[in-house]
This record gives sequence, structure tokens and C-alpha cells, in this order.
Amino acid sequence: MTKPEVGIGLIGAGFMGRCHANAFRAVGGLFDLPVAPKLSMLADVTPVAAERSAAALGFGRYTADWRALVADPEIDIVAITAPNRLHEPIALEAIACGKTVYCEKPLAPTAAACKRMTESAEEKGILTLVGFNFLRNPMIALAREIIESGEIGQVTSFRGRHAENYMCDPTTPHSFRTDRVGGGALADIGSHILSMARFLLGPIQRVNGTCHTIHSMRPKDAGGSELAPVEVDDMCHAILQFENGAQGSIEANWAATGRTMDLSFEVTGTKGAIVFSQERMNELLLWSPSTLGRAGFSRIEAGPDHPPYQNFCPAPGHHLGFNDLKVVEVAGLLTAWAGGPRTGTDFREAWAVQKTVEAIAAASELGAWQDIN
Repeated sequence: MTKPEVGIGLIGAGFMGRCHANAFRAVGGLFDLPVAPKLSMLADVTPVAAERSAAALGFGRYTADWRALVADPEIDIVAITAPNRLHEPIALEAIACGKTVYCEKPLAPTAAACKRMTESAEEKGILTLVGFNFLRNPMIALAREIIESGEIGQVTSFRGRHAENYMCDPTTPHSFRTDRVGGGALADIGSHILSMARFLLGPIQRVNGTCHTIHSMRPKDAGGSELAPVEVDDMCHAILQFENGAQGSIEANWAATGRTMDLSFEVTGTKGAIVFSQERMNELLLWSPSTLGRAGFSRIEAGPDHPPYQNFCPAPGHHLGFNDLKVVEVAGLLTAWAGGPRTGTDFREAWAVQKTVEAIAAASELGAWQDIN
């Protein structure tokens, strides 16, 4: 029997746009879903760019006007991978048209904008999802399962880090990443480790922290010699107090020499501990009462016992990758659209992450603890 089609409209065709398109194309072959995504329309900055991207990514139609895409009756889900400053106007327009909204992180550059978007969606009962796809890793689900089971006892501490090296070079020019509104390492990658902390341990109550700029000047344009001051952080360290009583710390650093994808954490409990790094994303290290008498941590390797790994491969040790996590995320979105359980990071959760980002920035500026709410 032919499955009902879900019209997908994609706004933006950069790296994350391609990632979304690939996920929508692949998901039907890996998950038994009640609906089938149809790549209906793509919007990009110019007609030429839109036409080229639509052909490359498999979309039937294209436009240079995102408003036309949002209003199109064939579109059921609006996927937003446009620049951060456009997330709010696009999402609000899509919500007004009754469309499901799938937005890349950050949801918006400010918590105030996130609040408007969240309340608008909830008032109309709109299904929303924000692209924190690192949370869709089966090993992260296993980590939360272990924590919630009590296997490592009462959680006492969380130590997290997201460190990469893509802004190490001081000649890397200004871009949306260094935009004073919504830019900086804390907002760009710190949001990932904060979302991970909340996913594993629950709400964060208050924070303190310091933000630091390593390279104070950068070129205005690629290859240019004219420099302009950098007004955002390259590195941030923060202390967290969770509502459940646990203490924690995070580092966000996009100028970490030698690091390519150190999204990592250690959760310590009264009976055991868990260690994870995205650089070895198919492994989870566990020390628990069951490992007593054996030295060090035990390594758990991802396999069919850790859903939905089995959708991709029947054998353990063959590894999932970054794009596979986006496929898992899209599978959850389409299941929810068809009336199934809502999973993943919705607008309200993304708003909570952004509030935490802004509280850490305020703590750095004021030199004092800040309550999240």
C-alpha cells in the first residue's frame, strides 16, 4: 500500500541544508515509517543558487523567496537551515501557516526570540523540532538509561566539553559566527554540550562562568588585510548547578588546537561513572559495581542492542556516523508528524538551552552567579 506523502520544504542549502536533504532521502530505506517524505521545494538566496541546489539535492521545485515556500499548500514540514537571524521570521510565518517546523540550532540568537517562537507554536499546537542531532546517538540514549536506572548511584557531578579547532587561525575572517548577536563559541558549540547536560541530568538551576576572546582582531573579509575587532568569545568555562543537586562544569572552545570534534562528558555517581567523546562516538565507557575487580572502565561498543543502530547495520562494531544521527532525528520527526510520540528537542527545550547560554554570558560580564529563570 502506498504511504501518505509528507511535503518537505527546505530553506537554505549549505552544509546543514545538504545534511537535512540527505536525511529525508535516506530515512525511508532505513526506517519503517507510516509516511513517505517528498522533497517538494527548496529555497535559496538567488534563483540560480536555488535551481542548482534543488537539482543537486533532489527537490522538485525551487524558489528564491522563502515566503513562497512557507505558503505553498504542498509543504507540510518547513526545514530551516538558513542563517540564524532568519530563524525567527521564517518559523513564525510557518507557524502562522500551520506548518510543522524543523529548525537547526540555535533556535534563535536570543532567548527573547526563542520565547516568542515557542509560545507561538504552542498556542497553535504546532509540532516543532530543533536540530540537536548529537543527542540521537544510541550511546547517549544508553548513557541516560544507565543514569536513570541507578546503576552508577546518585549523580554527583558532570564535566563536559565541546572543543574544536576551526577558529584557531587568527586570519579566519569574520562571519555569522563572530556576529555579536548570537555569535561566539558559547552560543555556537556550547549549546551542544549544554543540551547534552540537560538531556542526561535534567534542568540546570544556576550558572557562573567566564568568557574569553583569544584572537582580538580578525580580517573583515576572506583574504583581506583590513582587520576588525572580535566582540565574541573564543572560549568559555562555566560552572553549573543542576536542579537535582548535582554540580557540573563545561568548556566551549572553538580555538582548541588539535581538536576536531571533542564533544565529550564524564558523569560521576556515588557507585560508578560514564565517559563519552564524540570523537569515538560509537563507544561508551562505564565503571559500575558490575565491573568491580577489573581494572579501569569497561568499553561498551555500539551495536544492534542499542536502538536504532540495528536499522543501519545488523552487526556491532560497524559504526554510525554524523549523518546517520540526522537520519534518526528525521525518523522521529516524521513519526511524530504521523501522530506517533513526540521525541527530540522541541522549541521549548531549545529555548531553555538558549536561556542557559545567555545566563553564562551574563555571569561572565557581571562576575556573579545567575539563575536560569
